[in-house]
Amino acid sequence: MKVLLPIAIALCSMSANVSADTLTFGIVPQQSPLKMFKSWKPITKYLSEKTGHKIVFKTEKSIAEFEKVLYSGGYDLAYVNPYHFIIANRKQDYRAAVRAKKMIRGILVAKGDDVKFDDIIKSKTTRYLFPSPNAFAATLLTKFELLSKYGVNVNEQDTFQYVNSHDSVYSGIARNTGELGGGIQRTYNNFSKKKDKNKLNIIYTTDAYPSHPIAYKPTLTEETQKNLTEAFLSIPQELINTLKINKIITSSNEEFDPIRKLETSLATIKR
Repeated sequence: MKVLLPIAIALCSMSANVSADTLTFGIVPQQSPLKMFKSWKPITKYLSEKTGHKIVFKTEKSIAEFEKVLYSGGYDLAYVNPYHFIIANRKQDYRAAVRAKKMIRGILVAKGDDVKFDDIIKSKTTRYLFPSPNAFAATLLTKFELLSKYGVNVNEQDTFQYVNSHDSVYSGIARNTGELGGGIQRTYNNFSKKKDKNKLNIIYTTDAYPSHPIAYKPTLTEETQKNLTEAFLSIPQELINTLKINKIITSSNEEFDPIRKLETSLATIKR
């Protein structure tokens, strides 16, 4: 894997010498770049054939790096978490177009089936793993609800670590790097290391919010945006299934107003 990863990142970053018809599709790196490339390549191929544009997959080595590119307007279209979206909408006027139909919830996973939620969160020595500071459901929602519902301020305990991806959280909990880890149901379902996954259990689920949108940069023409949306909505079910998404539906900027209302509260728990 150490040999393949740089190759995968190079494949993901195909941005040199592109034509005017090339559109860069940024994908938030919830899992390893190689795994994501394999999952999204059939999707970008379908979108390219359907729209007549060359849709190029692009991701980064970490969620933090992805955020830098997104907030500078570096992607023509992007698959982002809801918190990323409201910031990208404010900074670069990215516009939500479609999203997965299923709502998103954060989860907390623990090792073993005898862990009691109330007991483990009350311990000030519990070690938490999160994918990144701005992972909406996996980090921000789980931290927010631990504080607002149970009075547990993870930041004050200073016993947490960011590990770059959801898969790294799950592996870390299974291998005793931490005791509670934040993620989401979709990436947990898609976690392929059976030896690690067999050791894990979901012990907490957050409230539900609109899921990750695919957002367009406003520099795309109205015709291009319309063609892209039609293409996303017509993706064959067998391709959608590879992403562990049940159905793609239309979305809008206004649909994420509940997250905008939470933004101040979420900002206070970021660290």
